[in-house]
Parts: sequence; C-alpha cells; structure tokens
Amino acid sequence: MLVLASRSPRRKQLLTNAGFEFVVRPADVDETTKPHENPEDFIQRLAQEKAAAVECAPGEIVLGADTAVVMKSEIFGKPRDAQEAVRMLTALQGRKHEVLTGVCLRSRHKTCHDYASTEVWFLPMNEADIQDYVRSGEPLDKAGAYAIQGLASKFIERIHGPYSNVVGLPVSLVWRMLRSFDKED
Repeated sequence: MLVLASRSPRRKQLLTNAGFEFVVRPADVDETTKPHENPEDFIQRLAQEKAAAVECAPGEIVLGADTAVVMKSEIFGKPRDAQEAVRMLTALQGRKHEVLTGVCLRSRHKTCHDYASTEVWFLPMNEADIQDYVRSGEPLDKAGAYAIQGLASKFIERIHGPYSNVVGLPVSLVWRMLRSFDKED
C-alpha cells in the first residue's frame, strides 16, 4: 500500500487521476532551507524527511515529496503573504524558471530518492495582472505563488519537462521509482 506523507490536495488528485491506490498520513517537517543548501539538495532533503516522519508498516511504501520554484538559484517556496506573492510573480513574469520536486520512497527495507525538473516560461505580466491574480487567493499556498493548473495557466507560455511536476508531483517518476521496489518491501 502506498502512503502519501502530504496534505497537498494537488498531490492527492494527481495520484488519484493516475490510478494509484493510497492512504494519506501527513508529515510535519520544518521546510526551512539550510545555509548554503542548493535547491536540488533542499527538495530531496525535505522529501526524505517527510518520508521518514511517517510510520511505515509491513507492505507499505511511504511517499514523501517537496516542490520548489527556482530562478537563478533563488528558491521560491510558498509565499508568506500577498506582498511576497507579488514579489515572486514580479520576478517570474516574462522569464524562464525551473520547478523542482524531490521524491522519496521508503519501505521498511529500502529507501530511494530522486527529483524531477521542469522549465517554465511565463509571459510578461503587468502590475494589474499580478495584483488581480494575487487577489484571487490562488497563489498563497503554492510554491512560486502560482498554480499552473488554475488561473495562472493563462500566463504560462510553455514548459519543458513533466507537467505534473509543476502541479506538485512528477507522477511518471513516482511510477518508475515504485517499480524498483520488490513485492516483499
């Protein structure tokens, strides 16, 4: 049985849409970056900490994941407030950035981790576009202050890499990693 160590409704929906059977046991970990931690290490560390924070019974595989938006080595997590959402969207508009999601799978006998990367190009946005979007409330619980599957879809020019990664979970990576686990795990 797959155990999702997350409260994310987007991760739950992605797994459901892909036909995975799973239960949810949310992990509670500190999502603060460490000094000099690069984005790839950060998201993989958090995924591992989330997978480790949840009980794993025999026959279960725990899935921990964490997503970050990165531009020029700056990590854009979830904005603390509307002002920070405006700052993030202003920085992203008209530019390319990267979305990274770390994934960790853990059974009682095995742990593996990896990450996916997707490049995303935003169209130019004016101040009114940004303010209107932030007022919608959608950006406030999303890494990078936007939801590609929601109202922000109109601002996305193109992507290169897995779409589901930008939503919050690279489903194909999870599938590939799950296939590496033996039935005994």
